[in-house]
Amino acid sequence: MSLARAARAQLERDLRMVWRRRGDALQPVLFALMVVTLFPLALGGEPQLLGRIAPGVLWVAVLLSGLLNLDSLFRGDLEDGSLEQMLLSPVPLAWLVGFRIGVHWCVSALPLLVATPLLGEMLQLPRSLLGPLMLSLALGTPLLSLVGAVVAALTVGIRRSGMLLAVLALPLFVPVLVFGAGAVAAAAQGLPYAGALYLLAAGLVISAVLAPLAAAAALRIALT
Repeated sequence: MSLARAARAQLERDLRMVWRRRGDALQPVLFALMVVTLFPLALGGEPQLLGRIAPGVLWVAVLLSGLLNLDSLFRGDLEDGSLEQMLLSPVPLAWLVGFRIGVHWCVSALPLLVATPLLGEMLQLPRSLLGPLMLSLALGTPLLSLVGAVVAALTVGIRRSGMLLAVLALPLFVPVLVFGAGAVAAAAQGLPYAGALYLLAAGLVISAVLAPLAAAAALRIALT
């Protein structure tokens, strides 16, 4: 089987599974919407206050929502035996894992990225900051999925590992949050923010190469 055919088959299977469990797939989006909706109710409708905290609130909402379905990234495959079939496939496991991570990002983060302008309006985000926020999320959310996939692969063999996964993943997510929200904060103060975006882009490139390999190695360990 060629790499292209294997990738297509993996994408079709993953998207079919997402459609069958579309209720679970919508949980991250609904969680982020609830978080963003509750902040104006709790803090009041003062535009200056909401606009000042909007980038941090959106980044935290996206980060926490990504943790909701991270535990199920590989667990279903382990339970139904699909993971063994992926391991025995003539196609490299890292290749299949990479496309699985891509589907996870498309389901959990891409809808939030599309809805960011609307969520920003709800939080009175200044429109001049929408561009830096969108760029930081576009670079940071795939990085979160890649790093989270490695942690999910490490804990896939542990039952009820949701809390352990969160404890392990959050310290790794903090630098992404710092640089992502920091870029928007720098733009709000009129300071150069391209450096933070460059660091996110560099981390994304490195993780795109190494994270599937690391996750594949962790899955092999889990199956032994």
